[in-house]
Amino acid sequence: MLIQGKCHCGNISFALEWRPAPAVIPARACTCTFCQKHGGVWTSNPAGVLRVRVHEAHAASTYSFGTRTADFHVCARCGVVPVVTSRIDGHLYAVVSINAFENVDPALIERATAATFDAESEERRLARRKRNWIGSVSFEAP
Repeated sequence: MLIQGKCHCGNISFALEWRPAPAVIPARACTCTFCQKHGGVWTSNPAGVLRVRVHEAHAASTYSFGTRTADFHVCARCGVVPVVTSRIDGHLYAVVSINAFENVDPALIERATAATFDAESEERRLARRKRNWIGSVSFEAP
């Protein structure tokens, strides 16, 4: 299944090839203060393939906080965060925002209880991301 997503103005967009086609798309909110403040709800499929496109790089930025092991890709024009990436051992991993999905049947989305990672060590956090985040990620030129 190909899932398209984008920020509100379309400057940051993505195409996620979900393999195999999902019966449900698991979605989890994060309890960190950044995700709480902007309503971040994320999903990933370790077997998926994610292509991200930033149409105007000058109108996008990344935000990193806490352990500085994840980059939130923020559209400077509309303020939406459609993608989060983490570079681990030289490899790029990602999650995408279900709030950025375009034309996905809401019945497919299964929201889980909010996840709290406050007590997690950096080592365990990175290991969890390697296991659960999308492992095939590329940024393409517009």
